[in-house]
Amino acid sequence: MRVRVRLFAIQRELAGTREVSLDLTEGATIDDAWRAVAERHPAIGPGRAYVRFARNADYAAADTRLADGDEVAFIPPVSGGDAGRTRILELREAAFDPGILDDLVRRLAVPADGAVVAFLGMTRSSPGTPAPGQEDEAARHAGRVVEALEYEAHPTMTLGLLGEIADEIEARFGVDRLAIVHRLGEVPLGQPSIAIVACATHRGAAFDAARYAIDETKARAPIWKAERFADGKVWIGEPAREGPTREAPARREPGT
Repeated sequence: MRVRVRLFAIQRELAGTREVSLDLTEGATIDDAWRAVAERHPAIGPGRAYVRFARNADYAAADTRLADGDEVAFIPPVSGGDAGRTRILELREAAFDPGILDDLVRRLAVPADGAVVAFLGMTRSSPGTPAPGQEDEAARHAGRVVEALEYEAHPTMTLGLLGEIADEIEARFGVDRLAIVHRLGEVPLGQPSIAIVACATHRGAAFDAARYAIDETKARAPIWKAERFADGKVWIGEPAREGPTREAPARREPGT
């Protein structure tokens, strides 16, 4: 079967092409497509851990089977800026542990930073507020323990919104080195669902930036959460806020 692979940003530059056509055997997966392209263009190989994939414009896991005529996209981390301004904005279906904070700090922090604030959001067993229309289902599970959480997102909208939040953080707090990484799919209890890192010259700005990042992501990003019980699930949440909060503190002056 023949599939078409599209490359973007740094992957495109490293490979020197926007598109690669592959002839693969029946039953081949996205990961097989990655290995085939990496064999032709070895320069992209080291970036494997940070690449996500899409099949026919939908995000897909590496073990997804392909069919004749499929289009596969290699999607590098979404980030922006120059040597003094770096953003890591990602949605991940693969699990990550608390060690992700060390990785993000290594990728973001520079010698001029006097403060690094790292936040890890964990799944918990206590239920949250049911989404409108889910009240009866929530009542059916009253008193039961949540077994896992499921996250779903509109990837394109979410990444665009995270970029807007990062712009707001830079404007309000002067923080331009920021990471927001959110899980998708099922997340067992006690595992991280979101990681945030803010690096700044002064601690006040770093704390403000990290808090703003988590609060605005939860209030505005098109990411949906369901609490899974032994015999059903309940969607959690409230209508998304359409714009940034007006209650955030103003940008702090140096020394604070």
